[in-house]
Amino acid sequence: MSTDTVLYKRSYVFSFIIRLCHWLRAFAIFGLIATGFYIAWPFLVAPDSTNVLEQGWIRFAHEVLGFVLIAVTLIRAYLFFFSRSNVERRSVKDAVSPTSWIKQIKAYFWIGQPPHHGAYGPLQLVVYAGISIAAIFMCVTGLTLYANVYHLGMGGLFWQPAEWVTYAMGGLANVREWHHIVTWAFIVFVLIHVYMVIWTGIRFRNGSADAIMSGYDYHPVHVKEENHGEHPVQHHAHHAHHANTDHKGH
Repeated sequence: MSTDTVLYKRSYVFSFIIRLCHWLRAFAIFGLIATGFYIAWPFLVAPDSTNVLEQGWIRFAHEVLGFVLIAVTLIRAYLFFFSRSNVERRSVKDAVSPTSWIKQIKAYFWIGQPPHHGAYGPLQLVVYAGISIAAIFMCVTGLTLYANVYHLGMGGLFWQPAEWVTYAMGGLANVREWHHIVTWAFIVFVLIHVYMVIWTGIRFRNGSADAIMSGYDYHPVHVKEENHGEHPVQHHAHHAHHANTDHKGH
């Protein structure tokens, strides 16, 4: 009787710097969301209070985290296009292939396996590209708001570009509003992202979560057996014993 033994092939996917950037970006996004909502509604201080200490520290944390997000966004863009490892760039092949999209959609409906030319599936790469563009938008609008508050130092350096962005978006109020609206794109993305990582790991029995922690991914490899339920190691030893016996007999 023919049976299948499922083994797993380990492959190195993400380097240390990519994993570090991922977790720094996650930390920055969570911190920016929390501090951003507080800046919009400073509930720890009464409206008629003159104490601005809490608001000042929270604004400071928001700005520091914002510059962390800017740095990570720039580093990740550089690594995607110029890293020695092309594991992420190979995913573009799936993103522009109708066949890969069909395979991916079928896999979501529990039919077959997803395409695996690179680190991401076609839908995954498109969503990541979209959230990266949203991150760039948040960095630009955040720097615009920063320059309109701090007119010296780095704020003064960004004043001319910030003035252009403010004019293009129809005023500073619109910059603030869109900065707030796009925040919700990150909230929705994080919820779906965490769910899909867990679902993918369970559905395809791979190391989707392990890859961004250890750097290694795991893919099932099916091995055919014709040994009536015999363990693969025993089966190999059995054949080796017969081969040695036959050799001695000759």
